[in-house]
Amino acid sequence: MNPAMWISKTGVQAQDAKLQAIANNLANVNTVGFKRDRVMFEDLFYQVERQPGAEGQDGTTAPAGVQLGNGTRLVGTQKVFTSGSLQTTSQSLDVAIVGQGFLQVDGPNGRTAYTRAGQLQVNAEGRLTDSQGRRLLPEITVPANATAITIGENGSITATVSGSTTPSELGQLRLANFINPTGLLALGENLYQETTASGAPTEGVPGADGLGKLKQGALEGSNVQVVEEMVDMIAAQRTYEMNTKVLSAADGMLQNLAQAVR
Repeated sequence: MNPAMWISKTGVQAQDAKLQAIANNLANVNTVGFKRDRVMFEDLFYQVERQPGAEGQDGTTAPAGVQLGNGTRLVGTQKVFTSGSLQTTSQSLDVAIVGQGFLQVDGPNGRTAYTRAGQLQVNAEGRLTDSQGRRLLPEITVPANATAITIGENGSITATVSGSTTPSELGQLRLANFINPTGLLALGENLYQETTASGAPTEGVPGADGLGKLKQGALEGSNVQVVEEMVDMIAAQRTYEMNTKVLSAADGMLQNLAQAVR
């Protein structure tokens, strides 16, 4: 196979992966708490026909060698944890994290999962849950006769119950943070789980130790910038087309060679 055809194939695969990431970002532009993905590439090994600085037969030193690349490959994807825009909802159980940190919920297989989506609800047992019914950790129970719920910037939750004018303390929302949040495992459904790359979580009160504060009656929107994604999509599409043209050109050269040696 012509090496140019193989190299172009790797380029096509790389741009296809980039387009997939862009498509996922755009599909989740309205997903609460969604963090955009970016893809990272690296060049493949080089075929070195002459080392840079190699000494020739006449004793001269070559200022540059002969190194032929062999294409590119996807080396990783990265979640970009910049803050999304705040959306005011005026719903008492909606909460946005302004700054760093994750809410903790009872995740799959009994393991703690982490989320930025603060669409909280109360289940049939009176416990606070996320939008999918997963229990918030630490558990907080809301009385059946609660008439108003207040969530403070520091995560303290109080409720006013019928027949009383004094708010009752229900519990304390706590946030978790990671030294390397990009190393978290994305599970879908707005959930992440700890990995060895993310490091162990550090838990604390909102607003303390570098953790973000909470804002009641608001949600954090996606951090996807539509215009930037569209520009990246056009660039990826053009690069994809150029790689396919190289494929066609290499194929034409092979055809010409085959006809010439007949």
